[in-house]
Amino acid sequence: MASTNDLKNGMVLNIDGKLWSVVEFQHVKPGKGPAFVRTKLKEVLSGKVVDKTFNAGVKVETANVDKRTMQFSYKDGDNFVFMDMDTYDQLTIEPSVVGDAAKYLLEGFEALVAQNEGSPLYVELPAAVELVIAETEPGVQGDRSTGGTKPATLETGTEIQVPLFVTTGEKVKVDTRDGSYLGRVK
Repeated sequence: MASTNDLKNGMVLNIDGKLWSVVEFQHVKPGKGPAFVRTKLKEVLSGKVVDKTFNAGVKVETANVDKRTMQFSYKDGDNFVFMDMDTYDQLTIEPSVVGDAAKYLLEGFEALVAQNEGSPLYVELPAAVELVIAETEPGVQGDRSTGGTKPATLETGTEIQVPLFVTTGEKVKVDTRDGSYLGRVK
């Protein structure tokens, strides 16, 4: 338990059985009436953001979220197996928890795995990853009808849009948040 006066950005609260991360908070002391704390909370599992106001000094339940860097080892059926780099323990995570990160995961990639009481909450990749283009059509000089981009399939099987000059076998940097092409890797 913690007081609303002790809130910090990134702190995880347990409200009505759901986990919420504090995105923003502001202590407000109006000229008249009691002080209160205005917060912006993000639900850890769904990503939904809500505004919530608490009276100052009210007790809220905090949740212990353990974030560790783990290495993706392999896929076991539909599930993903990650290894803790410190203890070498393996953790099997369901595809629903991995979410969109699965599009950019290769064996050996490191990701941040958040857990609450032993159960995985989410998997967070770095902002950008480097992947090889497995297949793309050759770009035709002067073909600008599509804005200068063409579809390309990454080694993970995910399709992204790349500039016309990118060829099969090149290593490119991809933004994991929106799947956009960031540039070639030398």
